[in-house]
Amino acid sequence: MDLPVVPFGRPRPERVDAARNRLQLLQVAREMIAEHGVEKVTMDGLAERAGLGKGTVFRRFGTRAGIFQALVDEDDRAFQQAVMGGPPPLGPGADPVQRLIAYGRARIAFLLDHHAIVRAALDRNQPVPVGEHNLSRLHIRMLLGQAHQDELLDIADLDSLAVQLTAALEGPILLYLGMSRPFPADPTPASIPLADSWQTIIERLFRTPSHSG
Repeated sequence: MDLPVVPFGRPRPERVDAARNRLQLLQVAREMIAEHGVEKVTMDGLAERAGLGKGTVFRRFGTRAGIFQALVDEDDRAFQQAVMGGPPPLGPGADPVQRLIAYGRARIAFLLDHHAIVRAALDRNQPVPVGEHNLSRLHIRMLLGQAHQDELLDIADLDSLAVQLTAALEGPILLYLGMSRPFPADPTPASIPLADSWQTIIERLFRTPSHSG
C-alpha cells in the first residue's frame, strides 16, 4: 500500500480569513520572485505588497525561510499526487526498482527546478532537513521493502539504506552538487546528469539491467 499524501490525523480546520491570507501571501510571494528574484523577498516587503500587517506575515510563516518552505510545500503536493496516484513508473503499477529510478529522476528534476526557492527555504537555525521524517524517505523505504519481499534486494538494514538514498536526493547535498555544474534552465528527469547518476546507483544496488529513464 502506498503512503498517504497528507500526515495522519485530522488537522485543525483553517479559518476562512487565515486561508484567504495564506493564499494571498503565497501568490504575492510568487509574483515578487518572478519579478525580482528570491533575494529581494523580505517579510516586510511581502506584508507591504500584500496589504497585510507584518504580524500576519510573521504568524503565518514565522521566518523568512518559512515563506519559501510554504511555497515548496504547495508545489510538493502536486508532485506527491503524481507519486501516489499517477501513471507508472512514477506512480503505482511498476516494479519497485523501476519506481525507485523514476522517483529519483523526477525528484531531482523537481528540486533543481525549484532550486532557488529550496535554498531559501533552508533555515540556518534549524537542523539540516536530510533523511529525517520526510516523505522521500518514507516512500523510498516502502519501495525497498517491496523489493526485499520480491527477493530483488538482500540487505538487512533497509531503514539505514533509505536514509542514505534520501540524502542523495534531498536538501543541501543535492543543491550543492546541482550548483557545482551547469544544468538545463527547464530541467526534466531525462536531461540531468544527477538523475543519470541516481539511476546508476539503483541499478548497481539491485544488479539489474539498464531501465529507460
